[in-house]
Amino acid sequence: MDARVSRFNLSEWALANRPLVLYFILVAAVAGFFAYGQLGQSEDPPFTFRVMVVKTNWPGATAREVEQQVTDRIERELQVVPNVDWVRSYSKPAESMVFFAFKDSAPASSVPDAFYQVRKKIGDIRGQLPAGVQGPYFNDEFGDTYTNIFAITGDGFGYRDLKDFGDKVRAELLRVPGVAKVDFIGAQDEKIFIEMSNSKLALLGIEPAQIIATLAQQNVVAAAGVFDTPTDRIYVRPSGAFDSVESIRDLTLRANDRVVRLGDIAKVTRGYADPPQQKMRWQGREALGLGITMVKGGDVIELGRALEREVDRVAQQLQVGVELAEVSSMPRAVQRSINQFVRSLAEAVIIVLAVSLVSLGLRTGLVVAVSIPLVLAVTFVCMWLFGIGLHKISLGALILSLGLLVDDAIIAVEMMAIKLEQGYDRFKAASFAYTSTAFPMLTGTLITAAGFLPIATA
Repeated sequence: MDARVSRFNLSEWALANRPLVLYFILVAAVAGFFAYGQLGQSEDPPFTFRVMVVKTNWPGATAREVEQQVTDRIERELQVVPNVDWVRSYSKPAESMVFFAFKDSAPASSVPDAFYQVRKKIGDIRGQLPAGVQGPYFNDEFGDTYTNIFAITGDGFGYRDLKDFGDKVRAELLRVPGVAKVDFIGAQDEKIFIEMSNSKLALLGIEPAQIIATLAQQNVVAAAGVFDTPTDRIYVRPSGAFDSVESIRDLTLRANDRVVRLGDIAKVTRGYADPPQQKMRWQGREALGLGITMVKGGDVIELGRALEREVDRVAQQLQVGVELAEVSSMPRAVQRSINQFVRSLAEAVIIVLAVSLVSLGLRTGLVVAVSIPLVLAVTFVCMWLFGIGLHKISLGALILSLGLLVDDAIIAVEMMAIKLEQGYDRFKAASFAYTSTAFPMLTGTLITAAGFLPIATA
């Protein structure tokens, strides 16, 4: 039996069906062009963060008490969660922190359910924890990456004013397509400080616990019943809750048959948590930061353009003296990476075209040069179908593949040229190039891909 009949030859089939092959080439080129515009663009590939933090506060407890009565109980519950890799805990006075990690071998789709199981199991033992425990609190989102960070600054404005401006800006930025969430950076919790004079308390015979109990009773929210009429139901809501610092100063205390005003025996002021929480400074000034997180699989460059337009609009509506500045921008970094890839692609085409034209001739050189963007177009279609975006790993793989692609194209064309010089006709020369070079080139490509596979699976 003839070898050409017994073994399929792609080159023979392509030469025998040139109109159909030309149609596929045009479709692949057009589809690749549109697929390139649909690919998600980001700095790093999407990955599943497999670590969760369980934090519990117990004011007044020692590190030993926190470890024995809080941390150990939480650890015992987490050790029976499926696919647990390791559990690490840190106990210090008034605080317990437990890190829970899942195995890398566990499917990424099972991680959200595992996080739910952790919350459920810890919720089951919440009633067994000591009285006065605050929490436990869960955090499984600290692996999110900010695509953009903005800073709100204003001379003569405090954190409270910046927070009011930040709430307005945050509400506007959340409406931008592609924004998943907006977090505050450097926001300070407001507190009411009551500084009591020990000498005055001793003189009047007032215990600090009495002041604390009076404050708690005055500011309590409790149901007081309803009053029904033939047409309406009227809810009875007692007033007296604190709505300002001055109302706290006017609180009256009874001690030794005397009525004393709190503001007369204590200093009541409004301030921020001390010691302060994480603070942000921008260009030497106190600032409130806004961290933007993109939706999964989004286009960071398009998000950057949308944010730029929205920030310019919002900045014009802020009060005079308040500035909204950009601190960092991932879209610019990604745009530089994309431009570097496009430049590498253009350089590859130009170099290959120049070398091919000089060494192989015009027609042969054009065949080699056209094969590069055509194969990349098919690659972009496959990336779009499999949900692979443009990021550091995929761009690096594409740049590496350019070298393989150029080598394979030149090897195939040179083999055809050699057989033509030996007297083969064009049909037979193309067929022989496929049978002699296809398998070696495929093997070499797979070996090279296997060598770089750890980068993709890391």
